[in-house]
Amino acid sequence: MKRLFAAGLFTVCAAGVLAAQAPPGWMMRVDRSTMASDPDAGGTIRFMAMGQALHAITPQAAVFWRPADSASGAFTLKGTFKLNEPSGHTNYYGLVFGGSGLEGADQRYNYFLIAQDGTWLVKRRDGAATSNIANKASSDAVRKPGANGQSVNTLEVRVAADTVDFVVNGTVVHSTPKSGPVATTDGLYGMRVNHLLNVEVTDFGLAR
Repeated sequence: MKRLFAAGLFTVCAAGVLAAQAPPGWMMRVDRSTMASDPDAGGTIRFMAMGQALHAITPQAAVFWRPADSASGAFTLKGTFKLNEPSGHTNYYGLVFGGSGLEGADQRYNYFLIAQDGTWLVKRRDGAATSNIANKASSDAVRKPGANGQSVNTLEVRVAADTVDFVVNGTVVHSTPKSGPVATTDGLYGMRVNHLLNVEVTDFGLAR
């Protein structure tokens, strides 16, 4: 079951919905695990501003966005993601673009994600269904956690007239024609953080 919350951060627990503070204007859609082999953790999602950073602590996966954030034409979407501590297993986080209907059953968006094991992937969501645009692959461009358990990676989605490039720390890890599942790049943009993660995001936004 997926629920949508706005006007600050709202978090879900077994007893219902609890309100807490969050950056003004941001919305969150919880994406609960349905896999018995990969369950969510207990507790509530925390999404907050910390200085110039956005900080997401996610016992459940979620998509975060602002309704005013919409892109069209040629653009670069960028964000720097700091993983504060390793997850107990591989979980992905990164950028969302080409979104629509994020608050309803007909949600649609593309997402470009990385994980602590040095892999990246690009996926598409249509309603409850997901499909791979590019299967997960390893890249030396994706920084893994160091001795302190932390890693910092800058992700970019560069949309041109006919192509879309997916970039990690300045390296293009995948390029695809702007067709098929990535024909639609116009729309809402934001970020996705899967469950069991502790991530800070800085320099998030759009450039022309």
